[in-house]
Amino acid sequence: MEQTRYIFVTGGVVSSLGKGIISSSIGNLLQAHGYSITIQKFDPYINIDPGTLNPYEHGECYVTVDGMETDLDLGHYERFTGIRTTKGNSITTGRIYKAVIDKERKGDYLGKTIQVVPHITDEIKRRMRRDDDPVHYDFIIIEVGGTIGDIESAPFMEAIRQLRWELGERAVCVHLTYVPYLKAAGEFKTKPTQHSVKEMQSMGIQPDVLILRTEYHLEDNLLKKVAAFCNVDIDCVFQSEDLPSIYQVPTNMLRQGLDKAILGKTGMPAREIARMSPWRTFLSKMEAADRGIRIGLVGKYDLQDAYKSIRESLFIAGIWNGVKVKPVFVSSEEITEENIGSKLEGLQGVIICPGFGSRGIEGKIIAAKYCRTHDIPTFGICLGMQMMVIEFARDVLGYSDANSREMDAATAHGVIDLMEDQKNVTQMGGTMRLGAYDCHLKEGSRAAAAYGTQDISERHRHRYEFNNAFRTEYEAAGMVCAGVNPESGLVEIVEIPSNRWYVGTQFHPEYSGTVLKPHPLFMDFIRTASGE
Repeated sequence: MEQTRYIFVTGGVVSSLGKGIISSSIGNLLQAHGYSITIQKFDPYINIDPGTLNPYEHGECYVTVDGMETDLDLGHYERFTGIRTTKGNSITTGRIYKAVIDKERKGDYLGKTIQVVPHITDEIKRRMRRDDDPVHYDFIIIEVGGTIGDIESAPFMEAIRQLRWELGERAVCVHLTYVPYLKAAGEFKTKPTQHSVKEMQSMGIQPDVLILRTEYHLEDNLLKKVAAFCNVDIDCVFQSEDLPSIYQVPTNMLRQGLDKAILGKTGMPAREIARMSPWRTFLSKMEAADRGIRIGLVGKYDLQDAYKSIRESLFIAGIWNGVKVKPVFVSSEEITEENIGSKLEGLQGVIICPGFGSRGIEGKIIAAKYCRTHDIPTFGICLGMQMMVIEFARDVLGYSDANSREMDAATAHGVIDLMEDQKNVTQMGGTMRLGAYDCHLKEGSRAAAAYGTQDISERHRHRYEFNNAFRTEYEAAGMVCAGVNPESGLVEIVEIPSNRWYVGTQFHPEYSGTVLKPHPLFMDFIRTASGE
């Protein structure tokens, strides 16, 4: 068995260059060569996880199958490669320090003074190597968040320096930088890249591969200049220019030879690349999709990263259905009974988005009623599903005060309520129903038809549930509980069979679809919304 190779992906100059997309693309290409991979995200912030962070701070919170709240880049890893991430794929400074402090409190360090080097860096290296993982990988791709020079990332860079020394040719460093174009001067500037590489070199790390993020195509002479000034082989300098879709990045990198450069640097043979054909099929369908549909996202975060996985799931399902989905944000805080018709005008379907807290929920309830009574294809996710349930109780069951006990603890009709084992929980972080849970689908239901099976497993991130005390009333009035957790009896899916497509899921289906295996509910939703 070949020893594992390690690929470190770092970023310089500015943040948001797309390290997650590049890491995912590298994984995608190595899989096409037949290698087994996993991808890890090391985030320098001190939070234990992003679960308590505002989406405006950090975008969406992604959830792994084993219930870890993580960075949205893990969604890219899964969609590009089809791997299933776990808590081992997402590490923060907070988790590193907590692990070291817990060991110190237990006496594991035998009275030694605890220091950043070696104790913190040793813990980082242990996680990077995945010492506790029984699975063997040919390649482990390690993305370090933030930007070179950030004070928070210094221990991670020191850990990478040590590992590169210990692993020799089994480690390769891929550095992503930005090459700005100055319109007034009419030229590209490589100085930020040179400074970024110099900063890495001052930390004892020489990048093996440079990827230059650029809004425009770079000429070969500029790539040669960067190679010469940064001590990098010319055939290891690549450009990642703006493309119409992030899903074109792997083939763009393949065309330039990034895969062969990495394999060459790590002493691994390049293999038959025919496994890219399903990916190319998706890209061909993307090129051919000439019809657009508009899907409303009724939520409170006017930020594309806040609903990243939903947007990507819609896009992917759209391409496989031969249409290009244009998501249209509809602020639930601005919705009223009077303006709802104009707010949703021209939309072929509506997603009632997930979220937390009471802000904007009445707008979601008004939207749910309008969609239900006007037979607009509607998909409620997590809190969105709960708002569909509340709206139905108020308008159809006649309980005008119906609500979630999260929003109104005193309501006599808490159709959404806390699970018994949650009632004494006071801490915010990591205390919800998190990760994958089984669900049994009702025979003949819309959901069962979409999935093509009656037994599924989906990921959750919530604390409140459908109140089973009202289940009989709902089903008698036309809202069917189409999916139930077989162990707890908790309702996972509701739907109204008399509507064209009116489905709410307590879980987050957007977490489990990939480019090559789009989620069945999103596929069915788009198929219906596009009139197929």
